[in-house]
Amino acid sequence: MRKTLYRSRNRVIFGICQGLADHFDLSVVWIRLGLVAISLFSGIFPFPIFYVIAAFIIKEEPLHEQKEEPKDFYEEDYFETNVSARTLSLRRLKNRFDSIESRIRRMENYVTNKSYDWERRFNSGQ
Repeated sequence: MRKTLYRSRNRVIFGICQGLADHFDLSVVWIRLGLVAISLFSGIFPFPIFYVIAAFIIKEEPLHEQKEEPKDFYEEDYFETNVSARTLSLRRLKNRFDSIESRIRRMENYVTNKSYDWERRFNSGQ
């Protein structure tokens, strides 16, 4: 998953350096040192202009990450596939339902087992 570039809310001036550090998974110290070095070698004048332009262009970090609600597996596999991939989706659905059915059978076997009945009676005091 790729991170989006945002201006950070944890900032000193506009949050550009912290946003770049978060985006590239670096320390903000290295980003700031790099920008100071670039500004010294290119002349101090163009750096503040580009910094302010970046502050207007880059969006501010959202307060809360919006997470997409998880879809049911059949919606994911069946409704969002191409017509040519429907057989694959149907096969996945069949495998999913087969695994659910086998789990239900195992639970039924456990509950209908005589040792379960004896254990239930023993624990309930009957």
